Amino acid sequence: MKEKIVQTAGRLQLGEFAPLFAHLNDDVLFGEVWNDDTIDTRTRCVITVVSLMASGITDSSLTYHLRNAKAHGVTKEEIAAMITHAAMYVGWPRAWAVFRLAKEVWNEEAPTLTEEEKYQNSIFFPVGQPNDAYARYFIGQSYLAPVSVTQIPVFNVTFEPGCRNNWHIHHASKGGGQMLICVGGRGYYQEWGREAIEMKPGDCVNIPEGIKHWHGAAPDSWFSHLAVEVPGENTRAEWLEPVSDEIYQALK
Repeated sequence: MKEKIVQTAGRLQLGEFAPLFAHLNDDVLFGEVWNDDTIDTRTRCVITVVSLMASGITDSSLTYHLRNAKAHGVTKEEIAAMITHAAMYVGWPRAWAVFRLAKEVWNEEAPTLTEEEKYQNSIFFPVGQPNDAYARYFIGQSYLAPVSVTQIPVFNVTFEPGCRNNWHIHHASKGGGQMLICVGGRGYYQEWGREAIEMKPGDCVNIPEGIKHWHGAAPDSWFSHLAVEVPGENTRAEWLEPVSDEIYQALK
């Protein structure tokens, strides 16, 4: 699926001073033209770079579009060939100016990403902050990100590889329980006395009130699920013993 282009620079920089221009920049140019499916984003990046070069524009806007071209797969060799080709039609001095910016962009060293950052780039919902308040109920590191705190509480819970929570039970005098929807990685859900269920993105489990269970990441994978709290009366969670290594290591 083509990644949707989103731009907010117009409103951030000119929203109050020139709201119509901000709208045309963010909603029409980027919101509609850049998201048209007739040609791919990589081709649009190249067209934009050449258009700015032909217009003699070598400010920060060209740097932005050079970075955009690089991010969408244009290699150093390709951009050099494109600038050289365009120079034959739009002028040698303009090519020198664009080459100066392109060298800076393609020589930029990509930052070294942590495993958490790499995983965050692979999922839609935020990983969130370390789940310190509930750390005593987990083996390994977990993270928590609120998605909704009104009406029905929804949280994205992320587990590092090998992390899982203790056995626990959701209690309620009426209603209650929980729903888990996997949104990233691979993990497991298990009820007491039953086989563990593997969870991958899109999988959902419904946990009735009063069921003893646990959930967490596979040993070799990060895992994220949305935890949806089912409305009820007098709801509470009862935290129990950790999941034994014997049970966890038996998972495939």
